[in-house]
Amino acid sequence: MTAPDESRRAARTDAANSLFAFLKSLPLGDRLAEGGVMAAQAVAGASLAFVIGRWLHTEQAFWAAITAIAVSQHSYIDTRNLSRDQFIGAMVGGVCGLAGATLGGGNLAAYGATVAVAIMICWVVNVGSAARLGGITATIMLLVPGAGSPWDKALLRLGEVTLGTVCALLVTLIMSRIEKRWFGRPEKA
Repeated sequence: MTAPDESRRAARTDAANSLFAFLKSLPLGDRLAEGGVMAAQAVAGASLAFVIGRWLHTEQAFWAAITAIAVSQHSYIDTRNLSRDQFIGAMVGGVCGLAGATLGGGNLAAYGATVAVAIMICWVVNVGSAARLGGITATIMLLVPGAGSPWDKALLRLGEVTLGTVCALLVTLIMSRIEKRWFGRPEKA
């Protein structure tokens, strides 16, 4: 790991610790309000993703809802960054899962190799933050039953993940604008 990578990681850790310390110092009512906003964002994004997924007749629209909840963050920028990682992880995991299923992913060794390759690819292309998501998507591809060919499963998962991230981004953007306009709060960076 290079020095700039270490300094960026330290800066992110310091920022996260500062945010947690700030939130812990808020009075109970304020924490409840912030939690309510987060809950509303996550539920709205997940519900929108699920309804659209069902309307589009995706095989398992609940993956879109799960993704929306997984990427929902307090600020639009944080949601965008996590959505990017989710999308990259889903792409890498989907391709690796497709390869694993096509090459005989019916045994434990092939499954383990597929997940390991997905994680390593994310690290090699310098998106280590997407590695666990790549492993999760490869696992879903190989272990969750689904109809159709491996190609169909890979494309459906990627579509459902994309739908969930887009819905979470849209809801977070709308919520941040509402907070700015109606409550006079600056948009969260």
